[in-house]
Amino acid sequence: MKKIELEIVALSHSITQTHSYAVVLGEVNGLRRLPIVIGGFEAQAIAVALERMQPSRPLTHDLMKNFMMAFNVELHEVIICDLQEGIFYSKLLCSNENDTVEIDSRTSDALALAVRFGCPIYTYENILENAGILMEDTGTKKKKAVVSTTSEETTAHDDLKNLSVEELNTLLNEVLEQEDYIRAIAIRDEINSRRKK
Repeated sequence: MKKIELEIVALSHSITQTHSYAVVLGEVNGLRRLPIVIGGFEAQAIAVALERMQPSRPLTHDLMKNFMMAFNVELHEVIICDLQEGIFYSKLLCSNENDTVEIDSRTSDALALAVRFGCPIYTYENILENAGILMEDTGTKKKKAVVSTTSEETTAHDDLKNLSVEELNTLLNEVLEQEDYIRAIAIRDEINSRRKK
């Protein structure tokens, strides 16, 4: 079967399930999107890697990457290989100097590792056909959105505008201590936008 390359185009709160997030994968050089519901911890792990944030201690997926690198195991690609009853199944294609193996993985974990290793993400036509969404071609270049916002998040973002830079830095340190990296991204972006002015 021909593999279709995907890239992460958005990470947002899931509209359909509370306390869940959705990672949206986009077809490279195509208009189809593949939304996948993931847990909050996995969304946080993906967001941290996408935003190149450095947590004070390694997160689980950072530990996994460090472990793999210590034993010369390379992650070549992630393949979203199956869809059964609404659940996506993935595998990691890994190798060392002696062998190449495929390892079963939850899709959310596979994506968190793919971002850390910078490896490609693939799926098959039948999965995109069954679970994908076709986007309209607006003629504009596709733009990556790391975190899309809901109305609740927009209100929280507006509240950030009312804080001073000093208060924002204090808040940033607090949310980093709580390991709320998704909120930290919004605070950091607000601080950066003020520095540019």
